[in-house]
Amino acid sequence: RIIRGTMLFEGIGAILLSIRFIPQFGWAQGLFYSVFHSVSAFCNAGFDLMGVQQAYNSFCNYATDPLVILTLSALIIIGGIGFFVWDDISQNRLNFKKYKLHTKLTLIMTAFLLIFGTISFYLFERNNLLADAGFFDSFLMSFFSAVTPRTAGFNSIDTASLSSSSKLLTMFLMFVGGSSGSTAGGIKTTTLAVIVILLINQMIGKDSSSVFNRSLEDNIIKKAASVISVYF
Repeated sequence: RIIRGTMLFEGIGAILLSIRFIPQFGWAQGLFYSVFHSVSAFCNAGFDLMGVQQAYNSFCNYATDPLVILTLSALIIIGGIGFFVWDDISQNRLNFKKYKLHTKLTLIMTAFLLIFGTISFYLFERNNLLADAGFFDSFLMSFFSAVTPRTAGFNSIDTASLSSSSKLLTMFLMFVGGSSGSTAGGIKTTTLAVIVILLINQMIGKDSSSVFNRSLEDNIIKKAASVISVYF
């Protein structure tokens, strides 16, 4: 299932990217670039070949191109949520109540980080790198800037020119990374979720940590705390 899913997602990504790259680079190079970047995005590897256009450029030439940006973003996100989540969704479809606790936490934390990151990047850069961009272009650049630090490593705007706030946000997203059992690195979204759940339960006076009517075992909390401490 993992092999079939990987081939499917990377194949669709390569086809979509080829719509843009083949007209620009020709059949052979365009097709190669499409496959290469589809695999690189899905694997959260961050390797790109766009230096042929301009040194250290990454995907800055495609910052406002929804086909390229959204395709790469989808591949990064799908690869980053993990194979366990794929399996759960494939079995239970869109029935959220039937999902395992791991899947629920992964999807919620992924959605939160994407929304929080996109809004924050926009607010931090609206008078800087996004000053002359329209609403949709600003959304694409902010969204990609929230997606790619989660260990993918691409960029569609000049990273060196980011404000200090955006650089700090980027480092936080890099620190968290993707999800357990995925192609991404970082402490993982579920590790962060466990610590957040612990803090919330402590603040409201609960002796045990629980979420979705499930209790978190002490060894899980200790592992999460250990991982975060080591990463710091």
